[in-house]
Amino acid sequence: MPRDYNFWVYIVTNRNHSVLYIGVTNRLSRRTWEHREGARVGFAAKYQCNRLIYYEHYRDIRDAIARESQLKKWSRAKKIGLINRLNPRWDDLGADVLQDR
Repeated sequence: MPRDYNFWVYIVTNRNHSVLYIGVTNRLSRRTWEHREGARVGFAAKYQCNRLIYYEHYRDIRDAIARESQLKKWSRAKKIGLINRLNPRWDDLGADVLQDR
């Protein structure tokens, strides 16, 4: 029986929407919590990127990593366009994700 794998490519931002951080994870709820709590040291914590504004689901880690890499190469304007198509008000989606925790 094949195992069910889940991976997410996600974008978090700070309060002013001045910084976008793109990452990949196998547990979106845990990673969202870590961003909110500042549980990890690094770029996202330094710039207080704790608001989940976008995510995509993948079954294969290779696809997720390829998509993360692709998005990181995009211009800021193109990333904003992607976010605006699916989350035009830039609502924090973290509450919904954490509910599933």
